[in-house]
Amino acid sequence: MKSTSLGDLAQSFMLQRRSVELRQEITRLTDEMSSGKVADIRQVLSGNHNYLTGLERSLEVLDGYSVANTEATYFTGAMQSALERVQDSGSDLGIDLLLASGGPIGATSGNPSENARTQLQGMINSLNGDIAGRSLFAGTATDSTPLPDADALIAQVRAVVAGQTTPEDIIAAAETWFADPAGFDATAYSGSNTALAPFVLSDTERVTLDVRANEDAIKNVLMHTTISALADDPLLALDVPEQSELFGLTGIGLQSNQDELTSLRSRIGFTEERIAMISARNQAEETSMEFARNALLAADPFETATELESVQFHLQSLYSITVRSSQLSLVNFL
Repeated sequence: MKSTSLGDLAQSFMLQRRSVELRQEITRLTDEMSSGKVADIRQVLSGNHNYLTGLERSLEVLDGYSVANTEATYFTGAMQSALERVQDSGSDLGIDLLLASGGPIGATSGNPSENARTQLQGMINSLNGDIAGRSLFAGTATDSTPLPDADALIAQVRAVVAGQTTPEDIIAAAETWFADPAGFDATAYSGSNTALAPFVLSDTERVTLDVRANEDAIKNVLMHTTISALADDPLLALDVPEQSELFGLTGIGLQSNQDELTSLRSRIGFTEERIAMISARNQAEETSMEFARNALLAADPFETATELESVQFHLQSLYSITVRSSQLSLVNFL
């Protein structure tokens, strides 16, 4: 019977190749132990990548919707905060005006018109606010501020009410101008009359948010605040009792306007709730898909550890054989 043997060089190459294979196997198993995922995806999927590709694409889409949800959350939150400041300013000013309407002394103490001018500028600053460079209350004209500054608005209303002699006539003239499409909407409001495009938050969910600075509730609070800022204007020439009466009427108007602002904010609040619900649903779907993907690609830690220990044993055995082979010489057999 013939025996087949390997030459020294061939045997050396064979041992080196086996050593490389075992070290590569150890690297693979170590990576699987540390990451918890299999290294050879093709073997696990048996060449069928459709299911995994579908999962990964869905996760990428959900990640995009997550960005849209975050943007919508920040946008509606900023709108809610701005309207809260406007409502609080209107409420506080309304109380101050009602207190100032108690008589001649009350009308002049504390300079309520100056207070109204300050509050008006604060309201306009809130309504002209933006987030990430997008104007909040300008509709689709997100690159522009919807309202002029307080002095410009006061000047426009001053021209409208000029010549009116009683507080009732002043308020009536201002109401007509603010309600007329050719009045406030055309000359003071510089935003768009078109609502923002809906926020696309999922494959089936879209949220529309149409709240602009020319809403009736917002125009009413601006109107009463502007009129109270004009009460001591020399052009109107109101005496102290008439100023007091005007403060009382605008104070009542600001307090009555609170319900309108609350209703406007509730519209935003409803949208915020929908966004939160859609976001939670998307997150649950994303978690489910991540679990399915991980289950598909997960490496069994017990099996991996056992295999790693076995490979390490084989590598140590190979090293021992290599050492013994390198120590063989003809002298040992003579």
